[in-house]
Amino acid sequence: MSGLKALFNFYLNSSVHVALSAASLTWVSYLNYGIPASKAVLFFVFFATIVGYNFVKFFGLAKFHHRSLSRGLKSIQLLTVCAIVFGGYFAFQLKWASLLYFFGFGMVTFLYASPFIPVKTTVYYQQNLRNLSGIKIYVIALVWMGVTVFVPLVTAPVALEFAVFWACLQRFVFVLALMLPFEMRDMQYDSLKLATIPQKIGIKNTKIMGIFLMALFWLTTMVMPLAMPIATGIQMVIGLLVVCSVLYAKQNQSKYYSSFWVEGIPVLWLLLMLVFG
Repeated sequence: MSGLKALFNFYLNSSVHVALSAASLTWVSYLNYGIPASKAVLFFVFFATIVGYNFVKFFGLAKFHHRSLSRGLKSIQLLTVCAIVFGGYFAFQLKWASLLYFFGFGMVTFLYASPFIPVKTTVYYQQNLRNLSGIKIYVIALVWMGVTVFVPLVTAPVALEFAVFWACLQRFVFVLALMLPFEMRDMQYDSLKLATIPQKIGIKNTKIMGIFLMALFWLTTMVMPLAMPIATGIQMVIGLLVVCSVLYAKQNQSKYYSSFWVEGIPVLWLLLMLVFG
């Protein structure tokens, strides 16, 4: 059992689970509009997410402590290198337009973790996007929106100008709401300078905000021109699950509540689409 638990923890810590969620949301974007899914895009999103998230989580750690890396961290580094190789393979199969868009959102991810903004206080230093007060969650939602819905639809072989706007708005709102349990969990770790949503308005109001966001999610669902009629009902169910995940979230939550169960909602969304669609 201890071996299975260690393997499961590696699955979560190495960002494979979050990569599966990102690829699932990308596939959902194709299914919603009846577009044949690009395997190159799906696999690229999967491997690029592993690379991006591991870069954000472990940036600087290996640089300063490479001589004392634990076996787990070394394994994650090896997995990340493999993801770079496989991601590069699928990148060569993408259209130039897709590559350019992915590169743009990749740069946002890089700047999210890498200090580049000059700050002058008593001591001169640089900070990254993540540490800018109040914008962390919005940067994450922007990147997820871009990677999982904007790029797949804007480079699709059919014209979806009107649909892209609504799909992007809905995905942005969805990711914002999905991030709230993580924001509540991280209150005990985040610096007050980050000014996260729970830090600014409290746990109770954060949950109210989650309900409001999902109401907006449902509203956009009603006006979106979806190719699959069943997709509307499935999105209503997914929205209800997100509301429940926000309402039951708390600061001292289970280790796997957000990192597995909440993060797995996009995977369930895809499974429902594949089964009932």
